[in-house]
Amino acid sequence: MNNENSRGQWGSNFGFLMAAVGSAVGLGNIWGFPYKMGANGGFAFLIVYLAMVTFVGFATMLGELALGRKTGLGVIGTYKVLYKKFAWVGWLGFLSGFLILGFYSVLGGYTLRYALGFLMEIFSKGAGFGGMGSGEFFGSFIINGGANVMFHAIFMGLTIVIVMGGISGGIEKFTKIAMPALLVMLLIVIIRSLTLEGASTGVAFMFAPNFAAFSEIGFMKVLKTAAGQMFFSLSLGMGCMITYGSYLSKSENLEKNALIIPIADTIFALLAGLAVMPAVGAFMSQGVEGISFGAGPGLLFVTLHQVFSVGMGGFIGNLFGFVFYFLVFIAAVTSSISLLEVCTAFFIDRNVSKGVKANRKMITIITGLVVFAVGVPVCLDGLGSGVAGGATIDIPAVMFGMSEVRVAFDCWLDFYDMIAEGVFMPLGAILMSVMIGWILKTDIIKSEVEEGGIKMKAYAFWDICFKFIVPIGILFVLMGQLDDFFGLGIF
Repeated sequence: MNNENSRGQWGSNFGFLMAAVGSAVGLGNIWGFPYKMGANGGFAFLIVYLAMVTFVGFATMLGELALGRKTGLGVIGTYKVLYKKFAWVGWLGFLSGFLILGFYSVLGGYTLRYALGFLMEIFSKGAGFGGMGSGEFFGSFIINGGANVMFHAIFMGLTIVIVMGGISGGIEKFTKIAMPALLVMLLIVIIRSLTLEGASTGVAFMFAPNFAAFSEIGFMKVLKTAAGQMFFSLSLGMGCMITYGSYLSKSENLEKNALIIPIADTIFALLAGLAVMPAVGAFMSQGVEGISFGAGPGLLFVTLHQVFSVGMGGFIGNLFGFVFYFLVFIAAVTSSISLLEVCTAFFIDRNVSKGVKANRKMITIITGLVVFAVGVPVCLDGLGSGVAGGATIDIPAVMFGMSEVRVAFDCWLDFYDMIAEGVFMPLGAILMSVMIGWILKTDIIKSEVEEGGIKMKAYAFWDICFKFIVPIGILFVLMGQLDDFFGLGIF
């Protein structure tokens, strides 16, 4: 690759791995994994999750990295070059990343506000959260449109600055520091969590063999939740890994990297569980109100706030609250930069194809500002209870072939999420696996893996995965998302 064309290249394989793992490790791990595990039976959810990573996650990761490196282009350019009839699939990934970043940045701003809140509480009681309880503060914060826009702007601004620095000088430099720091902070919180009285309750919930959830919740519901969590946690289907793969040199071992990234992501998810579940279990056993494994999406901003401010309390509670929310903030940034890079890479590639030198800084600023604007409605509707009394997006479901139903979303976040994570991402991933397995054939992956003289070791396994297991596995993800958003009663 020519650095003069502003595309850039990873400075080292370690730098690439830190960036790729950072893309995967974000709110999906630190927030999504613990609360979905808590709501889906703990150990039973974990076993299904690990099976999905093994048979779907590894192969999809390899496919995206290989396609990106083969073309040296972002997600849209990759599909245009490889198979023109599937060129539109690249747009599914691009638009997914674009819409997700619009609300992801708002949630990232939330984590920064909570980190600053606990930091202020260390120095002056009541300064950070106004003396309010966890639920009361969260309710008041999400309807404060001005504050939400401000923190959204700070988060998006930091993301823009990092991506402006380029691949090796911006993204790689940041993630090589951020990911080890994230691991250290996570281990600090884990040690405190595991040393709380009653922490064993949470550890047992995670790791003690118990499959009761399969009968109580339903195996298919646990499967679709675990499959969805695996897919979104690994940043699959949104163009991130195709884009990051396009900056890889031909000498790197794709097969090895495709194993390392999901394994590292899973380790971080388990560590996040160990940071959260033992603490929740400890204060559940002590009878602290408002704390439970099944708290759902409120686990991060309500339950854990309660854990730190009431369960631990005092200076120690505020200190660990600050460390925890700051690490969640850093994890969110490592993911947001990959999402912005997906969008930025498209415009850079377009300029390069026309023989025009791309101005990465200007492209990144303009793209980031557009994404910021997309996120403003999310800031202002208060997750459905905002300053304008909530924003309901009513969609005639006949658009989706359901003439008897209308679909309404109470907030912009859910609307963006439905389009991106509900439809575009899993649909794009299914089509990618079909293209690799049945149209272009898996030889295209084999030839790219072996480009640098490295023999592909598990070709037969990958071949079966791409042809059969990945399409079926991601079909469960797609059906599960449609079931959640549209209440189809599939599961």
